[in-house]
Amino acid sequence: MEGIEELKKVIDESDNIVFFGGAGVSTESGVPDFRSKDGLYNQKDVRFDMYRPEYLLSHSCLMNEPKVYFEFHRQKMDTRDIEPNNAHKYLAKLEELGKLRGVVTQNIDGLHQKAGSNKVYEIHGSALRNYCLKCGKKYPKDYIFETNEPIPHCDCGGMIRPDITLYEEGLPEDAVSGAVNAIAKADVLIIGGTSLTVYPAASYIDYFRGKYLVIINQSELNIRRSDNVLIIKEKIGQVFTELARLQDIEL
Repeated sequence: MEGIEELKKVIDESDNIVFFGGAGVSTESGVPDFRSKDGLYNQKDVRFDMYRPEYLLSHSCLMNEPKVYFEFHRQKMDTRDIEPNNAHKYLAKLEELGKLRGVVTQNIDGLHQKAGSNKVYEIHGSALRNYCLKCGKKYPKDYIFETNEPIPHCDCGGMIRPDITLYEEGLPEDAVSGAVNAIAKADVLIIGGTSLTVYPAASYIDYFRGKYLVIINQSELNIRRSDNVLIIKEKIGQVFTELARLQDIEL
C-alpha cells in the first residue's frame, strides 16, 4: 500500500497525534454517510420523500414537526447495535500506547468510545445521549428508540431530544474548544474519512501548526498546506489494519 511505510514512521516517531474524522470512519461498520450515492440523503423512503434531507435533520423540523423528526431519527439514526471497525480499534490502541492525544469526530454514533477511546471530542454531539429541553434531565440511549410515545416527553412535560447538533444549531462549546486546543498542540494531525465540506467543523484543521499532516481519504481534499503532507487514497479501515499488522498491534 503506497505511503504506508512512511505513515508507520511518522506514527512510530510521535507521541502527540490527533485524529480528525468523519462519516467515512464508520461506513465500514455499516453506518451510512450522508452524501454518497448510498447515503442518507439519497436513500428513497416514501415516508420522507416530500422533505429535504437537511430539513429532516434540522432544528426547525424538531420544533415544528416533531413527529416527522422522531420517526426519521428512529428509522435512520439508530446505531446502538453497530460495532466498531478496525479504524476505531486502531485509534483506541494508539491512545492506549500514549501516542494519540485525542479523536475529533463529526460522527454521532459513539463507536470510538465503544472501541475503547477515552479522549473523544464529539463536535456534532451523540445520538447515544438524550435530555429534556425543559428541565435538562438526562435519559438513557435507548429511551427515544424504545418509548411508545411518537414524541418523547419528560415527567416535567418537556420534550426529550437527542444530544446531537442539528442544522441551524451551534456546535457544543466544550467539545469545540477541546478539539481546537488538541489540534493546535498536535505534532501530527491525521485526517480520515471526511470530505471536509461541513463547516464550521472543517475549518478547525486550520489551527494545526504541527510537523506532519496525514490525509487518508479515497477522494481529493482541498488542503491549503503543501509541506510535510502525506496523502493515502485508500479506505481508512484498510490502512489502519495494515498499519496494525506492520506494528504488531493486535486489534
